[in-house]
Amino acid sequence: MSSCGGIAMGRGKIEIKRIENTTNRQVTFCKRRNGLLKKAYELSVLCDAEVALIVFSSRGRLYEYSNNNSIKSTIERYKKASSDSANTSSITEINAQYYQQESAKLRQQIQMLQNSNRNLMGDSLSSLTVKELKQLENRLERGITRIRSKKEIELENESVCIRTKIADVERLQQANMVTGAELNAIHALASRNFFNPQMIEGGNSYSQPDKKILHLG
Repeated sequence: MSSCGGIAMGRGKIEIKRIENTTNRQVTFCKRRNGLLKKAYELSVLCDAEVALIVFSSRGRLYEYSNNNSIKSTIERYKKASSDSANTSSITEINAQYYQQESAKLRQQIQMLQNSNRNLMGDSLSSLTVKELKQLENRLERGITRIRSKKEIELENESVCIRTKIADVERLQQANMVTGAELNAIHALASRNFFNPQMIEGGNSYSQPDKKILHLG
């Protein structure tokens, strides 16, 4: 076999570069174009693939193949697929940025809460200004006030409950159903709960209008 235009024919390797000889270049173009169109056809039939092929010669002539009978529809499908892929990538990037920002916000909030808790425990106060220290002091005072109020309400509820039990026991004692020892035990219980002994002496002399029982939500 002979060779021309720098292309080795037969089983030899072909050097891939521009063929300088115009005639040889045109002949090679025609052969390669037909082979490419044949391969495109075989691919579409054997693999049931949608194939569109567009070739422009060096002189500007158009050669095309489409097994879909409309190369334009294949191009539109390609545009849509490319657009969907770009949109998916864009949405993924946006979501990643959003979650990164949310994560940063949550870490900042956690850090602030941890610092606040340390301040309430009397730690890490050196970095606080006088204004911040005053605000912390006010928070602690309000908290102590609420705790004392809750404590007083619970004690008052317990007081009412025990006075009721004492009254019930004394009524039973008057009916000779409770011994003096049992009554003394009830009185001792009341004494341990810091009630005035005068409240449980002298019959009903301890009785006074019960305060309204308060309940915290």
